Amino acid sequence: MTEEQKTQIINLRDEGYSYGEIASDLNISVNTIKSFCRRNDKAKEDKENLEEDQYDNCKYCGRKLEKNHRGKPKKFCSEKCRRAWWKENKDKHEKKAFYTLTCQGCGIEFQSYGNKDRKFCTHACYINHRFKGGDTIDKGTI
Repeated sequence: MTEEQKTQIINLRDEGYSYGEIASDLNISVNTIKSFCRRNDKAKEDKENLEEDQYDNCKYCGRKLEKNHRGKPKKFCSEKCRRAWWKENKDKHEKKAFYTLTCQGCGIEFQSYGNKDRKFCTHACYINHRFKGGDTIDKGTI
């Protein structure tokens, strides 16, 4: 590894690039990048920066959070708070995997998130199609 590559690794890590991104940019093994960062205390600096980004309090209710020793830092005190926060802040995350599909049971167009292979708009529509011969059902009862 050249001195120029070492400097580039340090600069890219400071900019927030991952080991994999740096490896592909510089055409060097990911393990080489990790080893270099570990030997030069870059990994320790990255961990300290991550700890600074941790939340002290729940993003939803403000309750004090217990610190994790492993894994990603917590942002919420409970699943209930996490769901409530995301429900109130739908505009703060992008959902790109919406698919407009046509139901095989009733023929109505519906939106499916994350599953482009879905065939039915509801479970009731599937049951009707599967066991009652596919007669159309009244959507007002679903």
